[in-house]
Amino acid sequence: MSAKQATQRLQHRATRLRSWVLLAVIDLALVAICFAAVLLLAYSSIGVPPHAWDGYLAFLPMAAAVYVLAHALFGLYGRVWRYAGVDEARRVLVSGAIAGAVVTTLSWPDREVPHIVAVGGAVFTTMLVGATRFQARLFAFRRRAETSGTTVIVLGAGSTGAMLVRQMRESRRLRLRPVAILDDDPVRRGRSLIGVPVAGTFDDLVDVARRFDADQAVLAVPDAPRALVRRMADLAERAGVALRVLPEPDAVQASPVGLPDLRNLAIEDLLGRGQVSTDLGAVSALVAGRRVLVTGGGGSIGSEIARQVARLGPAELVVLDHDETHLHETLGDLGALGGAVEPTAALCDVRDPHRLGVVFDEHRPDVVFHAAAHKHVPMLERHAVEAVMTNVFGTRHVVEAAQRVGTRHLVLISTDKAVRAKSVMGASKRIAEHILVRAAVANGRPWCAVRFGNVLGSRGSVVPTFASQIAHGGPVTVTDPRMTRYFMSIPEAVALVIQAAAFSEGGDLFMLDMGEPVRIVDLARRMVRLAGLRVGDDIELRITGLRPGEKLHEELSTPEEGGAGTAHPSVLRLRPRPFHAAELENVLERLSSLTADLDDQRAAASLLEAANRQPAAQLVPAQRSIDGAVPARTDAS
Repeated sequence: MSAKQATQRLQHRATRLRSWVLLAVIDLALVAICFAAVLLLAYSSIGVPPHAWDGYLAFLPMAAAVYVLAHALFGLYGRVWRYAGVDEARRVLVSGAIAGAVVTTLSWPDREVPHIVAVGGAVFTTMLVGATRFQARLFAFRRRAETSGTTVIVLGAGSTGAMLVRQMRESRRLRLRPVAILDDDPVRRGRSLIGVPVAGTFDDLVDVARRFDADQAVLAVPDAPRALVRRMADLAERAGVALRVLPEPDAVQASPVGLPDLRNLAIEDLLGRGQVSTDLGAVSALVAGRRVLVTGGGGSIGSEIARQVARLGPAELVVLDHDETHLHETLGDLGALGGAVEPTAALCDVRDPHRLGVVFDEHRPDVVFHAAAHKHVPMLERHAVEAVMTNVFGTRHVVEAAQRVGTRHLVLISTDKAVRAKSVMGASKRIAEHILVRAAVANGRPWCAVRFGNVLGSRGSVVPTFASQIAHGGPVTVTDPRMTRYFMSIPEAVALVIQAAAFSEGGDLFMLDMGEPVRIVDLARRMVRLAGLRVGDDIELRITGLRPGEKLHEELSTPEEGGAGTAHPSVLRLRPRPFHAAELENVLERLSSLTADLDDQRAAASLLEAANRQPAAQLVPAQRSIDGAVPARTDAS
């Protein structure tokens, strides 16, 4: 140790000793003052007789020694009281109780002071000791509360709300001043929480915000239901205050949430439906200990499938994509999860049957999630050949490779645009459904296709498009004010896809319950408001007209396909109507010829005609036999 370090250590010890001595002197003075004050009160009517003062003076040294010793034993010296909390308060009370009991017991035989003086002095001393220890917090608490800048209404009077209020009142840097708390629990109304009044229910937000001139509201309800978030967002907009929310449960680490974790409300909070309950036993049985391959693993859906599958303990996870950048990013995300299995990258295009076959032969996957596809409707209207080569023949190549290596489960990610297809994209996915279902029937395997609508945050979709337009100052473009779309968060959609795959009995077509459709123009306006701007004043909202291939409203099924419930309320089983084998082969041969000629116009027409053609027969949903085999279908293969 250097001389400088030795000097610093001595100075530190000297500083600590001075603080200890100072507190001990204060405690001695408090003991003397408190017991003397109670003695005066006890004889207030007649005056303190001389023998009582003599007894007090004889009693005082013993009492002072007991209190200082108790305080030292319970760690009331050497603490930073500026940040004292429940533990420190408990130590003050226990130390005071024990010291009071000791001095009362020791003074009992000689009756140096009256018993009421011993007991009352002990109580009074403990109160003042606590006050001296906590005065820094009490007065700083009040100063910060009075000088903070942003007035906040806390929504929720539970433990999380109490914690946030406490942090707001203690933080100098954030300058947040909680002025009111709202809670729907009638027992809490009219009370106060850490000095902040519970001023009403959640529905009173507009009135309370105006009364207290609030700037911000904080929803202090962990894992708040989406219905509550939407309700509070509507009220916050009417009140003219910003709404902040807690992070999603899976984003919260071991440490409890606090003010730094709060975030601004996002459109996903209003449209998504949050956490999805799944049959963990069924989905684990589907994936755990098996070799899993995900095509399109660098995309929005494929990468999320890979993330959720990685958590289920597969024996091997192969992520396949033709885009090296997206593939690299997905593997980096999976590596950050720290799963037991290191994912394998397969840089491969599903349009290349030979390369795809090599990948399948090498890994021989038990489960395949086929998410690789072109998906942008206006783009594919001009590039129908590309849609056919990727969405149609890419699917065929995956199906054929899976057949050859004996893949047990194959799941095709489909779309609501495949229903009464009006676009090249939707038509190509409808033909892909035909390919998958027909192959499942022919091979007697529990393969399935899963349909759902738009997902929030996928690349090129409406939400990030609007966000980019708002960030650049507008205009925000909407094709038609009547247009509606279904929306679902990516994690929710993927969780339900995996759940649907566990239900598959062979040749199934599933549909996810997407909730209520959302008007796109309302979505655009809300995103502008969430950005703190006003439509018309700050951002222009421009109607551009429908683009080629777009519908005003999407469907998830046709009446002919019906829809039957499954064990999960958000997953419906449809009655698939695939082409006969010969009919499907004719369609694929014609599309192959047109793609060879690079004839986008005729390829688009052929796709739409085939996708909207009514097949000759309907498949009856398969029922598993006792041994797990899939019985024969009612139509010819």
